[in-house]
Amino acid sequence: MLRALPALLLASCLACSSSDDPTPGGEACERFSFPLSDATTASHVSSCSSTACGNGENPPNSGMHCPTWLSCQSFTTEQPRCSWLHNLEHGHAVFLYNCPEGCADEVAKLEAAQARAAQGSNGVRRALVAPDAQLPKRFAALLWRRTYLMDAVDPDALACLLALQDQDAPEPGLLCSP
Repeated sequence: MLRALPALLLASCLACSSSDDPTPGGEACERFSFPLSDATTASHVSSCSSTACGNGENPPNSGMHCPTWLSCQSFTTEQPRCSWLHNLEHGHAVFLYNCPEGCADEVAKLEAAQARAAQGSNGVRRALVAPDAQLPKRFAALLWRRTYLMDAVDPDALACLLALQDQDAPEPGLLCSP
């Protein structure tokens, strides 16, 4: 019995340490598509109020942007697109919602995904959540050059998208302040 104990402990530890997080190319993520938009510049505009921000998509997922970025937190007010574009350049994830009537349960799902984003060396999760009244659907999840639009938040899709975090960002892995 004592000889079998190490094997049982090893088997149980392997089961405990396995992750339920989807990985790029993994079977759990095959049903989602996160195509890359055309490559665009990652240049800064002179003013965050510039209309030259973005790559022409709605919502923009790359292109010219502000020289400043946003802290990684959950905002209750709309934030300038030109600013969170800079977050995307740094490899941060951006989760957006457009729910004028309110959608607290769905925003909580976005915040749960935010809590699973890559962590900077300062311990801050490198993602933000914010409302955006210009969205063509109720929800969007973005990485640099990648957009996933949804009518309802899909936690599995968000986990799969987060598995691609930093992959295409011009300045990947940069810290975010809380």
